[in-house]
Amino acid sequence: MYDFAFQKPASVADAVKLLGDPEAKALAGGQTFIPVLKQRLNKPSTVVALDKLGLSGITVTGGTVTIGAMTTHVTVANSAEVKKAIPALAALASWIGDRAVRYRGTIGGSLANNDPSACYPSAVLALGATIKTDRRSIAADDFFQGMFATALEPGEIITAVEFPIPEKAAYEKFRNPASRYAMVGVFVAKGPKGVRVAVTGAGQGGVFRHAAFEKALSANWSAAALNGIATPADGLNSDIHGSAAYRAHLIGVVAKRAVTAAG
Repeated sequence: MYDFAFQKPASVADAVKLLGDPEAKALAGGQTFIPVLKQRLNKPSTVVALDKLGLSGITVTGGTVTIGAMTTHVTVANSAEVKKAIPALAALASWIGDRAVRYRGTIGGSLANNDPSACYPSAVLALGATIKTDRRSIAADDFFQGMFATALEPGEIITAVEFPIPEKAAYEKFRNPASRYAMVGVFVAKGPKGVRVAVTGAGQGGVFRHAAFEKALSANWSAAALNGIATPADGLNSDIHGSAAYRAHLIGVVAKRAVTAAG
């Protein structure tokens, strides 16, 4: 690691002020950022820890589940409120990484990083969630802007995520056996925002919605409705773990499993 100052502000306002330095970086759970620092791939002037800002917790009000940005994956996975309101979201959180990652990683950190193989972006996009920050509310469709790219402005901090409670939802993923990242993950949902299908792990630009699947499932919510719908391989990842054509095939397989699981 390079030398840097370490700050633990006690309020969002203080954190935002510290992050006004363009060379400062925020630290949430650190599951991506700490390895980056260890490999000297980033040289921040200041690391601003967000764990003392009071941004963790889960509330269910009416038709919305609100999760604080610093809420860990294991908290979401074990939450009785989430299991009752959006069981697919609890299941997704329980499958992230390994136990160490789940106990330290946070939903806000995952979304701000927007790793193209991360699980949470698919849930946020498929459920039509709203990302709340210290400055504004950002719709899921506007938030994800490409690999490791989001609508967040410099120094902007995610404070919470609001999920509309769906009528039906499920998440399935085909895991890399070593990293447990999604080679292909599909989250399907039918709810207040209509039928939405989000795919993670497969696209070169990160998470994306599958319009053809959404149209078919809007007309007939069943795995059979996806028969014969091919996903183009153009723009999909191709690496030692699987070609673009293989991932294109997997999207259909995993999506059908998700629809079946949703009921």
